[in-house]
Amino acid sequence: MNAARRIILIGPMGAGKSTIGRRLARTLGLRFVDSDQEIERQTGADIPLIFELEGEAGFRRREQAMLAQLTEEDGIVLATGGGAILSAENRHHLRSRGQVVYLETPVDEQLRRTRHDRNRPLLRTDDPRARLEALMQEREPLYREAAHLIVSTAHGSIATVVKTIVDGLERLETDADANA
Repeated sequence: MNAARRIILIGPMGAGKSTIGRRLARTLGLRFVDSDQEIERQTGADIPLIFELEGEAGFRRREQAMLAQLTEEDGIVLATGGGAILSAENRHHLRSRGQVVYLETPVDEQLRRTRHDRNRPLLRTDDPRARLEALMQEREPLYREAAHLIVSTAHGSIATVVKTIVDGLERLETDADANA
């Protein structure tokens, strides 16, 4: 695989972007980077605290700056936050600077995977299902717009999903070479 390569994982919270991203990076011999973890490292504050102090708008500004920086790094698998695609500028940077993989996950699976996670400010609500459904309705078209490849994470092992991604990326490269 190309060392200058950038693979960017997008999708809703609970899609498995970090878990799958780590395994994908290891498989491809690339470095794994999680944009939320990089924001936390750079600021010295966790995401819920940033939301509390600066609101979602403040967090999104930080996220946009971080993504502008990270999408210029070579040899990475980048896991983004679920709302990274809300900004048109982010979608442009993601799509033009890397191969974007949308990890598609139904709301039921998101609920199952996030039910014990206290590090998700947008789920601090009386009705997490309704919140996830509203987020999905808003974001699904944007995930699809930004994606070069769509892979479901609802079924199958991590290894199976990673293989599906690798195979899909190889097809994209073959198609690009054929059309060049």
